[in-house]
Amino acid sequence: MNSNYTRNTIIGHAACFIAYAIFGINIIVCKDLTGSGLISPLALFTLRSIGAGLLFGIISLFMPRERVVLKDHLQILAASILGFFLTQMTFLIAIPHITPLDCSIISALSPIITMFIAAIVLHEPITWQKGGGVALSFAGVVFLIINSAGNSSVTQTTTTGLLLMIVNCICFSLYLGIFKPVIARYSVVTFMKWIFLYSTIIALPFSAHEVITIDYTALPSNIVAELSFLIVCSTFITYFLIPVGQKRIRPTLVSMYSYVQPIIATTISIAIGMDTLGWQKVVAALTVFAGVVIVNNSRAKSDGAKA
Repeated sequence: MNSNYTRNTIIGHAACFIAYAIFGINIIVCKDLTGSGLISPLALFTLRSIGAGLLFGIISLFMPRERVVLKDHLQILAASILGFFLTQMTFLIAIPHITPLDCSIISALSPIITMFIAAIVLHEPITWQKGGGVALSFAGVVFLIINSAGNSSVTQTTTTGLLLMIVNCICFSLYLGIFKPVIARYSVVTFMKWIFLYSTIIALPFSAHEVITIDYTALPSNIVAELSFLIVCSTFITYFLIPVGQKRIRPTLVSMYSYVQPIIATTISIAIGMDTLGWQKVVAALTVFAGVVIVNNSRAKSDGAKA
């Protein structure tokens, strides 16, 4: 195994870990923002899209210009719809209507769905080792979720919340499993610049009035701080890092880092005194990461290459 391959793999894992750690914090931030009633889910989505798009656009001015061919524009449009518009809208609308337990368990299905999509679309084999690693991590995250369930302002999951989170899970799994080839052809900045441009174009006809009529000067400082975190960290940084990971490691591995989210959420709960650290949480965390290691060492291709 050459040093360049090892370096790329480490970068891919680090990028995914950081991105999904931020997503873990984002669950708490989004619940507070949507619960405030000051900004609607559609307006939140549009502000995320505009803000991140502007940041990627500014960075692209200082980079060599890349020409995107027409057929790839169609794929990027589809990636924007699946990986950002549908994924984020379903999440923002669902989160007030689903318990953290149910939300986390449904989200934990994403690596399993991604594994099957990658097998169909990218012809990635499902080996016993890969399947076993995914199953081990899934068991670990469910064990963690069950042992962390307790405090929540949402006490009952509605049918709407459940269905929206299932759609959310399927859409993001499709994004991870289908679009690796087109992502590999362009720089992350170019790819994401177009992703957010398309998502803004899709959202604005429905949200322009809401975005314009928000009284931004009257927003409390905590809401402004959370909105800034949502745009800069949960959107710009995470959607920069995920394609970095997609270029370097397999879709199933990228998706498995979603298991970091409940670990981060539990860690924050412990830090602010809402939860306590017990042996169950330690065992669950170790089990999750053991599964990631197993999948990382599984055969990526039938010729024995690893990814």
